[in-house]
Amino acid sequence: MKEVIGRLVRDFLSTIVFLAIYAASGNVLVATAVAVAGAVLQVIHARVTRKQLNLMAYASLGLVVVLGGTTLLTNDPRFVLAKPSVAHFAIGTIMLKRGWMLRYLPASTGAMIPRHVTIAGYLWAALMFLLGTGTVAFAANGDIKLWAFYVSVVAVGAKVLAFGTQYLVFWLAIRARSRAAPLS
Repeated sequence: MKEVIGRLVRDFLSTIVFLAIYAASGNVLVATAVAVAGAVLQVIHARVTRKQLNLMAYASLGLVVVLGGTTLLTNDPRFVLAKPSVAHFAIGTIMLKRGWMLRYLPASTGAMIPRHVTIAGYLWAALMFLLGTGTVAFAANGDIKLWAFYVSVVAVGAKVLAFGTQYLVFWLAIRARSRAAPLS
């Protein structure tokens, strides 16, 4: 669990830094510049310490530099605010692949309730597209405080709620199936 949380913090470090600096300073340009610098330093640190970076790390760096740079050049925060939506749309697209969720579940779960797993995978994709669309809408609005609330509370809360709901549905489905199975 500690490793998973550490990985999530590393993946979202530039967004976390952006939100923290913006909350402290109220200045979107300063927050953007620090987030861009932080993303670059994160990659440099990984390279110096010889840590393997995956494609998502480089894609995230590219997005932060391009969208953050565009924000700094145009003095328009909407570019950097749209960054999380790109991630949501990319992840949602990956989640459209049938059976993607099986690698994250115990084999017994996938075998006992394969239909539930397939439906849940598509529901997760729909959630990612919905959250990405919401992020774009709040970014286009330009209200940074409302956007910050959306990405840090609403989007995270929706994912936690979806995970909890999925866990409960899977647990109930497996339990019902186990009770219905004849004893050998």
